Amino acid sequence: MTSSTPSSLDRARFNMIEQQVRPWDVLDPAVLALLDSVPRDQFVPAAQKALAYVDMELPLGAGADQVMLAPRVQARMVQDLTLKPTDKVLEIGTGSGYTTALLASLAHRVVSLEMDEGTAQAARANLQKAGIANADVRVADATANGFAACAAEGPWDAILVAGSVAEVPAALLKLLAPGGRLIAIVGQEPMMRATVVTRVGDTEFATAQPWDTVAPRLRNFVEPSRFSF
Repeated sequence: MTSSTPSSLDRARFNMIEQQVRPWDVLDPAVLALLDSVPRDQFVPAAQKALAYVDMELPLGAGADQVMLAPRVQARMVQDLTLKPTDKVLEIGTGSGYTTALLASLAHRVVSLEMDEGTAQAARANLQKAGIANADVRVADATANGFAACAAEGPWDAILVAGSVAEVPAALLKLLAPGGRLIAIVGQEPMMRATVVTRVGDTEFATAQPWDTVAPRLRNFVEPSRFSF
């Protein structure tokens, strides 16, 4: 006989959705259902399991930029991409694979690029355990050779940059399919803004910055000089 009493992790997941995610205007029923069905605690390092549903970034142990973004940030970024079941998605910065799992559950296919071999291996194992079969995690520096690894299978219907950058590289925007969307966290501390760029023509892009947050820098993206003359 099994008990129907919710576990502490079940309660923590419920509280994450209701107290952290919904107040951040994550209201898409499909995204909320995924947050409930994809167990975030299975994507965090074993030592962090008790913190899986806490409103904070979790270190993944492979450098200052190797973190799992806060649940509300992951959820809002996924929601704001407005994914369709036919979409082909590029993710830059796999991390634990949790955001990858959310993307793959909403889209046709995800290619996720991760610089750290150990982090990529752990993410693949997490995704396999979660039954996600349409996400391909690859070890690559997304920025190398003019974003060559990103261009290999483009154009993309959606691109998620899983960390902060000083600016959105034009080379990435060129990889968007017509109507394609890119989301990244853009700016300098202490003020960064979630930036959604939509390709509306061959050379035309529409930009929105719907919310503020702060996230660790992704490695090897260009940092413009802050000095002016």
